[in-house]
Parts: sequence; structure tokens; C-alpha cells
Amino acid sequence: MRQQIRDEIAAIIPLDDVEAAHRADALAWVDSGASLCRTGKPATPPKHLVAYFAVIDRSGVLLVDHRNAELWLPTGGHVEPGEHPRTTVVRELLEELGFAAAYDISAPLMITCTTTVGQTAGHTDVSLWYVVRAERAQPIRFDEGEFKAVRWFDFEAVPHERSEPHLRRFLEKLVAHG
Repeated sequence: MRQQIRDEIAAIIPLDDVEAAHRADALAWVDSGASLCRTGKPATPPKHLVAYFAVIDRSGVLLVDHRNAELWLPTGGHVEPGEHPRTTVVRELLEELGFAAAYDISAPLMITCTTTVGQTAGHTDVSLWYVVRAERAQPIRFDEGEFKAVRWFDFEAVPHERSEPHLRRFLEKLVAHG
């Protein structure tokens, strides 16, 4: 599985110098032999793999108001030991939003390495960013224990001042890739 995860990261073409540095850091981390998956909540080991997935339509993105992070985030979750990150997306989409993707999950668009904030601040999430396309009419049943709210935002109305710090760059990359 480590090699498959490495291949997933290596295939990402960075948007900018920030993503290039995050990609290089993530590849060195994978190559180090360190544990990649969280084995204890909230932060054991202190650096672990996350699969974000931005649910999008033609004009916007679905974000969740995450209770612990205290930010508007794309949905996602921690990659379990032995699990491919694309499988994490499929599992978490059903767990967090209550629906399944209408197609196979494609390669990640972006990678980031971010120090977390909020109630479980201080560890590093190495996040692979995937895209899930859905219609706004898609019924959503969200995890109220994890999220205060779930809301569609038009791309130009995303609350960047209270969102994941790399979300703006991700959306720029998404637009650049059509």
C-alpha cells in the first residue's frame, strides 16, 4: 500500500512552489518508512495521511462547518491502515454525507501538509485532495456530531477567512484544470 500511496502523491503536478514543497515533504515522509496512518485520536502519530474530497458542481463547492477544526472544510477523513486513499473517499463520503459517488474516484488534484488548528491543534495532516462531482439537489445526510452545518457555496462566496488555509489554492487549481 505504501508504494500505491507514493505513486498517488508522485503523480500530482504542483500548482505552485508551496505545493511543490508539500509534495517533496510528503514523498520524503513516505520514503522514510514512518507510519502513514493515524493509529490513535487525535494525533498519533503526529503526522498522518488524510483524504480530503471537495464535493463540487459547476458553480460551487460543498463545505462542512467542522466542530473540532472550527473551520469550513471540504469533507474528508483519515486514511485507515491498509486502506487506499481513494477507498477512504468512498467510505467517508457515505459516512459523512450519506451518499455514494456516481463514478470511480479519480487521482487527487492536490497535496498539502498542514498543521491543524482548533480543538485538536498541533499535528500535521498530509492531505490528498480529491474531487467528487454532485448536484446541489443530491440529498445529504450529514454527521451532526462532527459538523455544525453543511452548505453549498458559490466559488466566489467561499468564506476563505474561516476555511482550510489551502482551499483558495485548491479552487484555483480546480478552475485551471477545468
